[in-house]
Amino acid sequence: MAATMHSLVPDAPPESGLLGRVQYWFACFFALGWSAVVCAGLYHQFGRGEIPCPLCVVQRMFMLLAALGAAYIIRAALISGTVPARVYMTGWGLSLVAAIGGSFTSWRQTMLYVLPGNKEGGEVLGLHLYHWAWILFQLSVVAIGVVLAFTHMTADRAVLAVRPGPLRTAGMCALWFLGMVIAVSMLAVFLQEGVHWFLPDGPNRYRFFYDVGILG
Repeated sequence: MAATMHSLVPDAPPESGLLGRVQYWFACFFALGWSAVVCAGLYHQFGRGEIPCPLCVVQRMFMLLAALGAAYIIRAALISGTVPARVYMTGWGLSLVAAIGGSFTSWRQTMLYVLPGNKEGGEVLGLHLYHWAWILFQLSVVAIGVVLAFTHMTADRAVLAVRPGPLRTAGMCALWFLGMVIAVSMLAVFLQEGVHWFLPDGPNRYRFFYDVGILG
């Protein structure tokens, strides 16, 4: 009887191995990485006075959406300590769609300024920001495909212990940093757009301050 009752009790999820920890750490670095890239764009906007065009803003939104997919996985791990397969699929699926959308947007901007001397925005290591965006989006598509291939080996396994530790701290830092970057990005777009429905094609000022009479 005891053996029969034991067979009816589901086995507890086994402790994660190396792949489980790598999957979680990758989600943390993925969210932190894209948040840092958007921060770099905000630096160029406010530190160097390069107001982004609508295509640049759309690329930032796709970057933040990609980070949110990883954040969805991190949040599940922080709450329950395990990440079900459906959470992996949903999170990385959102990131994949965002990375593909961002790839097309950055490619579109590259094609607009492909002629020699027809450039827009600052450069980093000889490449313009939208070139880097396209490269990073492409690398993200490849990376997401790789981690999805190993999802069946890492899903439903315990990746976090209940007690505080480096894994939990890294996840919390990733979520808070992403949240702050999203808030600053939304404020930046609001100041740039003002009370209008659309962003101007050639932005040269923050329209909100002119709309409320602070400037102009």
